[in-house]
Amino acid sequence: MVKRVVVAMSGGVDSSVAAALMHQQGYEVIGITLTLSPNDSQAAPAGRGCCSVWDVNDAEKVAWKLGIRHYAFNLRDEFQKHVIDDFVNEYARGRTPNPCRRCNQHIKFDHLLRRARELGADKVVTGHYARIRHDEQANTHRLLRGLDPNKDQSYVLASLTQEQLAWTLFPVGELAKSEVRRLAHEFDLASVAEKAESQDLCFIPDGDTSGFLRKHLSDQPGTIVQSDGTPLGEHQGLAHYTVGQRKGLGIATGKPRYVLELRMAENQLVVGDPEELLHSGMEVEELNWIQNFSERAWVKYRHKTPGADARLERLGDDRLTVSFDTPQRALTPGQVSVFYQGDEVLGGGTIAHIR
Repeated sequence: MVKRVVVAMSGGVDSSVAAALMHQQGYEVIGITLTLSPNDSQAAPAGRGCCSVWDVNDAEKVAWKLGIRHYAFNLRDEFQKHVIDDFVNEYARGRTPNPCRRCNQHIKFDHLLRRARELGADKVVTGHYARIRHDEQANTHRLLRGLDPNKDQSYVLASLTQEQLAWTLFPVGELAKSEVRRLAHEFDLASVAEKAESQDLCFIPDGDTSGFLRKHLSDQPGTIVQSDGTPLGEHQGLAHYTVGQRKGLGIATGKPRYVLELRMAENQLVVGDPEELLHSGMEVEELNWIQNFSERAWVKYRHKTPGADARLERLGDDRLTVSFDTPQRALTPGQVSVFYQGDEVLGGGTIAHIR
């Protein structure tokens, strides 16, 4: 039986309730908060972003209320390298990254597992809305969507390995968000029970991604063109645009124009009509398989899109093509592509090219 668990406590209601549930069930709970914000003086105001000094304080209050040990670990350097620098570098390549996936991949689960072992814990617990099932017959662990479809976070967890899944518990994955808030009140966790959701990237708490990139990348103005090459104006640097973007293009053509492509070699921003955003295929790299490869899957290609049925074809050990049954809108290099069968995550990767 699991006796000691390490709980990743972000200072939010989900991880706080996860800790309280494990404590209620009789486990010895040790709370860990990872401080990731590059500079506390620039950290998010209370209620925005995550992993700020305010969130550490909220996690400490919950740990004190539950009567559990709590530690904070400074991972700013690792976060800078694996998340912020990667974010900037991906934009410099004309891609639109998902930093939450990188954080889960390189920071949260990797370091949590290491700390758990150092502390003699049996499991790592987080407040993610996802579920894990052990398939005894196949001797594998299966990653499933969270039961609350509006909060499911399996999409950003598709980079987890079998070892990490074997060590991990997701107590709130079986619950709806409303139930989690109700439990927070029941556990008398007043400091977090009605705490607002984190809406922004934790290292860009004001939500101004373009302004953040201007501080880290040199602007190289270039030409805005239609898909046929017709010049329409000048862009302020390709790093400030993403596929599917409509606002902020600085051109007037009498009808809405959308970003179709970022041509880095020519320093051109390609724009066009909304129907030109539709594509039937893409290449995916940096693959991680939780289960065996399947030639058919439901493919989710952006956090806020439901996804679609598609055929998968291997191009090698770490690359494949996705061919959608029906064209999809705004497929974007750099975004995460996750492959599902029903509620189960088969694996995922990074969108490399659009076809």
